[in-house]
Amino acid sequence: MTSVSSSSASGSTDLAISGLASGFDWQSLVSQLVQVQRDPETLLEKQQSTMQTQNTALGSIQSALQTLQSDVTTLSNPSFFDSVTATSSNTSLATATAAQGTAPGTYSFDVTQLATAASLQGSPQATSLNSSNDVSNLTLSSAPFAAPVTAGTFTINGQQITIATSDTLQSVFDQISKVTDGSVTAAYSAKDDTITLSSSSAITLGSATDTSNFLQIAKLSNNGGDTVTSSGKLGAVVVGEAMTQSNLAIPINDGGNGDGAFEINGVTINYSASADSIDDVINLINGSAAGVVAAYNPVSNQFTLTDKTTGDVGISAQDVTGNFLAATGLATTTGPGSATLVRGQNLLYTIDNSNPLSSQTNTISEDSSGVTGLSVTPLGLGKFTVTVAPDASTISSAITKFVTDYNSAQSTIDTQTATSTDSSGNVTAGPLTGDQVTEDLNANLRNLANSTIAGISGAVASLNDLGFASNGQNDTLSTTDTTGLNAALADNLAGVKALFTNSGTGLAVQFNSLLNDTIGTNGTLVTEQATLTKESSDINTQISNIETQVQAYQTQLTNEFVAMETAESQTNQEASYLTQAFPGSG
Repeated sequence: MTSVSSSSASGSTDLAISGLASGFDWQSLVSQLVQVQRDPETLLEKQQSTMQTQNTALGSIQSALQTLQSDVTTLSNPSFFDSVTATSSNTSLATATAAQGTAPGTYSFDVTQLATAASLQGSPQATSLNSSNDVSNLTLSSAPFAAPVTAGTFTINGQQITIATSDTLQSVFDQISKVTDGSVTAAYSAKDDTITLSSSSAITLGSATDTSNFLQIAKLSNNGGDTVTSSGKLGAVVVGEAMTQSNLAIPINDGGNGDGAFEINGVTINYSASADSIDDVINLINGSAAGVVAAYNPVSNQFTLTDKTTGDVGISAQDVTGNFLAATGLATTTGPGSATLVRGQNLLYTIDNSNPLSSQTNTISEDSSGVTGLSVTPLGLGKFTVTVAPDASTISSAITKFVTDYNSAQSTIDTQTATSTDSSGNVTAGPLTGDQVTEDLNANLRNLANSTIAGISGAVASLNDLGFASNGQNDTLSTTDTTGLNAALADNLAGVKALFTNSGTGLAVQFNSLLNDTIGTNGTLVTEQATLTKESSDINTQISNIETQVQAYQTQLTNEFVAMETAESQTNQEASYLTQAFPGSG
């Protein structure tokens, strides 16, 4: 019996193989029995798929209705129908815009002065290239010219002089004398801050092949004579280095410890004379709330502060600690070297031959003109008119879009509820065929779009009166002829406005109410979608529960058949043992 036990143990892992001992394919039977148990799952999955298709269909309708509601929101606002346009008679002289509610009409303007910005002109700086006439130690790269000197060649009397930025100004003078065989000499005057070229005959400067800008930087140009002197002072302020190296006639100080400060229009600017450059301070000013733009002009050797806004207003600038403003000539205190205020100008104009009016900016707003909602931007001096009229184009587009989106919503509903029949006569229903919520929505939209609005009188009481008639084939409205709409907007804008916005009964008002009841927070369409979503979720739970039971059933059957196989295998082994033990006994 030991041999039987051993054989049984080694083969136990194979007994789950169908029919290994019995020869019976019981696994196929188990699969069939289990599939029968799963049939309710298949039915539930089919129901769930139908629900999901219906939910998707409802979602497409909801999306179409949301677009329609956006149109309705616009058209239900009475002020929308007060939209106007403003047209300038001369767009090179002025542009104009008008807000809702601006009184229609033609307004005549005469602009006699444009607004300009005030500026504070600093006193010219008394800088120079060098403190003495001796420029033998003044290299071109370090000389405080208004702009850097470039290396290369320049020409005098047809002779080329080659220079490098490492050359001193005196070495340049020496080369001029050398290449012209002494006929042209050059000298610097510290008193006048100029360079003078002298010769016994006429001097000719420059050529088309010059590569250095030395003559331009030195402000030397032909005059037909034998003496050429710089046309202006050559020294300029050094704005890119620390202020202690700025070359200002009055050195900048910060009061010690880098705590310099000054105020422009009441805004404090702090600086350090040793750590900051003039460019740094200019950037601080321009980035501050002082309302001005600071700049340095190396040609005029002058600092300026210019208002960022136009108008005849002042600019105040005072040193607090240190002397930055005094050193740069921008202080508004009186006395030698103080800045000069160049007053800005206000815009001056008349409207409809009124008394002269003014504005600090180059925009005529309702504050200065008294015309509510009208904004005019003059671009030049002269007379022009601005015509304000109802914005029929914008209103027409909004109404046409409303009808188009209404048609789209109805077409979406028709697509989801329609049935079709193929060539064999088989009928296929749409996902929402027979859905009461959708059918009611379709009817309510149709009835409202074709209704006559109560509570208003006149020639415009329905969409049909604007030319949007039912096409007689489906639930949409015709949009091919806008003649009626355009005529109504031109002749009876008030009637069109009442059609859509009349309190309680206006078409847009009623549509908005219907859409809120349909796709609002507790709307019928939203509620139906929520119900379908919950039912679909419940089906997931049911399917899961059934599957748990099916798996348990499959395990039970499998275990029973394995037990059968085990018993059959044991019986077969015992019979084989007896046959071997008692041969011929049969």
